[in-house]
Amino acid sequence: MRKSTLSLGAIGLLIAVAGFLDGTIVAQQTRPKNPALILGSVAGHDLFEFYCATCHGRDGRGNGPAAGALRVPPPDLTTLAKRNGGTFPRAQVKALVTGDGDIPPAHGSRGMPVWGPIFRGLDPNDRLNRVRIDNIVEYLAAIQTK
Repeated sequence: MRKSTLSLGAIGLLIAVAGFLDGTIVAQQTRPKNPALILGSVAGHDLFEFYCATCHGRDGRGNGPAAGALRVPPPDLTTLAKRNGGTFPRAQVKALVTGDGDIPPAHGSRGMPVWGPIFRGLDPNDRLNRVRIDNIVEYLAAIQTK
């Protein structure tokens, strides 16, 4: 009879532990999640605000909240066309965003990738990453001062 009591006690303990663990798992699932690293929207404006505005500012003029902490201040992205004889340098901008062009001093060396490699690391969908990059470039073209 003692054998049965131990078995029933052990079963009771297992049920209690399982109930506790089940509650813990449920509690873990209901905690706030970390913010997403990849933005669901592919709109150029949304992408710019999510990934670029910290340094370049919401208006693209280089006045983002992190700009003061950078060794080299971020450029005013609204004057790219003006600084290129009135034509927006689409191919150059795309190469900089993807990390295929000459990296500006503020972005560090080639060992510090820009958005092309970062997007590929966060989302393996190459087609969608090309859309993201193209939309950021088009947004930058749209905010050029006249």
